[in-house]
Amino acid sequence: MAGKTDKIVIKKYANRRLYDTSASRYVTLDHLRELVRANADFEVVDAKSGEDLTRGVLAQIIFEEESKGENLLPVEFLRQLIKFYGDSMQAFVPGYLSLSMDGFTRQQEAMREKMTGSLGTPAAGMAMFEEQAKRNMAMFEQAMKMFTPFAGSGAAGAPPASSAPEKESGKEEVKALRDELEAMRAKLDKLAGDE
Repeated sequence: MAGKTDKIVIKKYANRRLYDTSASRYVTLDHLRELVRANADFEVVDAKSGEDLTRGVLAQIIFEEESKGENLLPVEFLRQLIKFYGDSMQAFVPGYLSLSMDGFTRQQEAMREKMTGSLGTPAAGMAMFEEQAKRNMAMFEQAMKMFTPFAGSGAAGAPPASSAPEKESGKEEVKALRDELEAMRAKLDKLAGDE
């Protein structure tokens, strides 16, 4: 397999077949899924016109995963995402989602390191994982609300009641989330200024 600096070119033919030029063989979407998991850099191009088809093929992989029952994208997220098509905020969404996923990925890597490190019991590791997942989801929901500031705030979006010790650690987490959101806003402002 090619190194991380080598971009693999996948040609897509009119008959929908995919040809991996680096391996000189026809491949399937499963092969491309594995390339993604291996952090291999690839692009999918139309064999005849040379048009970049990477985005559509990646979306097709996601669609197939979702149709198999591997539900990663919540329905409400998909609805909100669809609302942004044609909206004045559409230009900002890709950069913001990219920054959000980068932050999420960094947090997950830190979590994996902690879980494989000095944790005493598997139960402690699971509790820490669950807490991090809750923080990630809260941050993501808050970020999506930032894009839809006038949406109604019903009980479904309200956080659960917490005890006093949790409130103290919650204040620290909220401050950390606010700092991270401010950094993301600054990056978004910079991205908006570059266009």
